[in-house]
Amino acid sequence: MAVEETRWAVLYCPKKGFGSKRKRWERLQEQLDAQHILYDFVQSESSDSVERLMTMLVHNGYRTIIIMGGDTALNDAVNCLMREEKSVRDQVALGIIPNGLLNDFARFWGFDEDNDAQTVAWLKKHRVRKIDAGCIRYEGKTEGEAVRYFVNCINIGMTADIMNLRRQARQVLGSKQLAFVWSLIPMIFHHHDYKMRLEIDYDVVERSVMTVCVGNALGYGQTPSAVPYSGLLDVSVVYNPKVKQFLEGLWLLVTGRFLNHKSVHPYRTRRMAVESGKSLVSVDGRLIDKPVGKYFIQVEPEVINFLIPD
Repeated sequence: MAVEETRWAVLYCPKKGFGSKRKRWERLQEQLDAQHILYDFVQSESSDSVERLMTMLVHNGYRTIIIMGGDTALNDAVNCLMREEKSVRDQVALGIIPNGLLNDFARFWGFDEDNDAQTVAWLKKHRVRKIDAGCIRYEGKTEGEAVRYFVNCINIGMTADIMNLRRQARQVLGSKQLAFVWSLIPMIFHHHDYKMRLEIDYDVVERSVMTVCVGNALGYGQTPSAVPYSGLLDVSVVYNPKVKQFLEGLWLLVTGRFLNHKSVHPYRTRRMAVESGKSLVSVDGRLIDKPVGKYFIQVEPEVINFLIPD
């Protein structure tokens, strides 16, 4: 039996280690029913199940798929879509209801985790915009050749360390603010000096770098001028500052003026190559298998149909 074109598939990705999963779903269900949305509901239990369920929903003919989750759940859904033929992908509109440990991409568009009524109302209007996806091609230390897409950002170096610690701390502490502070404590007193080679258009940076952010969107505040529909990626390269400068940089990051810091060197590009040695790499907030040798990051313009606010 064919699925109605107006029927949504809602893929619910519960937060790990937080309260009642049922209560969170029930709050959203109230809004879906109140606004007369036709929908079918599936729940994931892991990253692997997100991609499996997403594939099932696409192949079952759903044209509107809503991810109720955070950046990593959305990343899984995007990567699933990007494995489909363009003719299939172009028939699907992807939406987000923020419900993750990190909701940076949802925040870029103004979606608020505490305002389901507004989010559902916006999604109901079905305003579709073609958005870009970034892409990293690399050889992993254990998994071999790999391709991973992203809609928010890639972090290389110290910020990838912080993102990893922050995610772990949030699962224990339950507060975004406490997790952010807790993850920074070991970083303030730890020396971060990653030898990298970056080829960005005609520029070559070969030196010690503290962190690099390649943003298709906000990049957790590190690429605040990036937008996911320009056909370009924003790159912030941060050299290793002294402790005082590091603290100043954190303040500028929190207040949205990160690019004003003298240790931050911004670029804008369609494609770049990276050799980053032993530094960690995270894609939309999740660590990937450590790349071996040179890897490449580029933008794929207008490849995802995304539901945007009114």
